Amino acid sequence: MVIKSDVNVPRGTKPVFILGPTGSGKSAVAVELAELMGKAEIISTDAYQVYKRMPIITAAPTIEEMDRVKHHLVGFMEPTENNDAAVHARRAEEICSEMQKGGMLPIHTGGSGLYVKFITHGISTAPPSDAALREELNALTLEEAVRRLQEADPEGAAATDLCNHRYVVRNLEIVILGGKPLSYWRNNWQEPAGPGFCIVRNTGELDERIARRAEQMLRDGAIEEVAALEGLTLSTTASKTLGLSHIQEYMKGRLTRSELVSAISLATRQYAKRQRTWLRREKWLTPIEVGAGETARQTAERIAALLR
Repeated sequence: MVIKSDVNVPRGTKPVFILGPTGSGKSAVAVELAELMGKAEIISTDAYQVYKRMPIITAAPTIEEMDRVKHHLVGFMEPTENNDAAVHARRAEEICSEMQKGGMLPIHTGGSGLYVKFITHGISTAPPSDAALREELNALTLEEAVRRLQEADPEGAAATDLCNHRYVVRNLEIVILGGKPLSYWRNNWQEPAGPGFCIVRNTGELDERIARRAEQMLRDGAIEEVAALEGLTLSTTASKTLGLSHIQEYMKGRLTRSELVSAISLATRQYAKRQRTWLRREKWLTPIEVGAGETARQTAERIAALLR
């Protein structure tokens, strides 16, 4: 039985956001915080944890965590269905509104940048994607796409993660279709929907946690999980799940198990680096520095104290 601490934290009506790079332990902190706060539930802001049949590779909340605290937007879509940041944000908003009507505190957690941004600051009014233009831009190399964005919007390019082909292409698409710089669209963001906290760990320690998680995923059955997806036409979103392509390469005999662990760890570290870059730009977030010996409960207690 879980014993809730009486921290006497006023909940008000605003949701709380627990964010951080992959492997930082934000999900565990969110569960502990929900228990500390009492009448609280968790809403996922992750683009991939929505999928059924993929709980291991998407690092979805465990059965034990979901037994302790109710989670929303986890494991409800088929891997053949596309997820979309705007649709996800609308679903989250509906759930959040119902929770608040019932006197529950919504705690959002996850690390998918655009999904988080749409939930925290409202859905962007930037022009929607154009299939023909997107296909043309996707065919560009990263270097070509970066050059075109820098020529079209130097200031916007400077604020873009230029190592992420998808982000560069989308921002270039917005500039082309909208006829205005990225700053115009970003100025339309609303104020944050509620207080937010970012779990911050030493880079070396985070890398070690990521490596351990890659090993644990395989021990927990990630390879078998991916094998069970064979025969399905995975959606564009599901097919981008971190580690999926590497496991598929392993299954084709192109990687050894040791190489597989290294490949997943490297890809995850690179993803975490991009997340940290984005999170540092979100000045509304309160950084919560966490040491290697600190438990998720202790971190949650620190956040609860800030919410008093």
